Amino acid sequence: MLAPAKLNLYLHIVGRRADGFHLLDSLVAFANIGDHITVSPAHSLNIAITGPFAAELSAHDPTQNLVWRAAEALARELGRAPGAQIVLEKNLPIASGIGGGSSDAAATLMSLAALWKAKLSSERLVALAAKLGADVPVCLVGQAAFIGGIGETIAPAPALPEAWVVLVNPRRELPTPDVYKSRQGPFGQPARFAYAPTNAAELAAILQQRRNDLGDAARAIVPEIDDVLAALAACDGALMTRMSGSGATCFALFADEGASAAAAAHVRRAKPGWWVASGRLLS
Repeated sequence: MLAPAKLNLYLHIVGRRADGFHLLDSLVAFANIGDHITVSPAHSLNIAITGPFAAELSAHDPTQNLVWRAAEALARELGRAPGAQIVLEKNLPIASGIGGGSSDAAATLMSLAALWKAKLSSERLVALAAKLGADVPVCLVGQAAFIGGIGETIAPAPALPEAWVVLVNPRRELPTPDVYKSRQGPFGQPARFAYAPTNAAELAAILQQRRNDLGDAARAIVPEIDDVLAALAACDGALMTRMSGSGATCFALFADEGASAAAAAHVRRAKPGWWVASGRLLS
């Protein structure tokens, strides 16, 4: 199962709770770029990590991986042993602002629910996802949505038009808590919209009236984000550029597949040390 990259097309910080967690208003979308989860029967729980970012992830305790935690949580919910062989093909950079871990967890829940023939309502599955992390429920939904609260409230978004994206990360991990701790300045306002843009240019025009309120804090920690945004903005056909989530991955929006593929190839040649991927927004 594909665990797609999650993109914050805009992200406004609209307040902060008494416990210190920030309140968001964000339009989340997904791209056909991501990790892959494969599950098969086994007597005990085992996880194998493959893919270009396997080494970085394998350096951490596997029992703290969201894939492992999702498998154990689902098994507890079902009252069964967490027997499964899970292969995580890690194609997305670690701690990169595109929800890789959360999307992996959501794909694990759905894959194991099918493998174990679980009879779980969607409400129970979403509640289970919320215990794993604020972004896991929207990744479980897997389609464009507005998120609020600390990420736990999900509302349908207007249909997105056909559009392509190029994702670029300077290969710098950027832990989300560090960015939130560094954020300063006033809070923003919710910026949801009801109009369904008819093409990528209209979507870009709507997004350009919005922003990512974590951008300044992220750039202060990883200055290369400015270089990434500049490289994307210089690509032919780029309609708009923005950092996703807490960074450091940035994206550019394109109207057609050819332009996005050409832009990705151009950035790869110019910056061979960066991670670059192109794909389509999932509608």
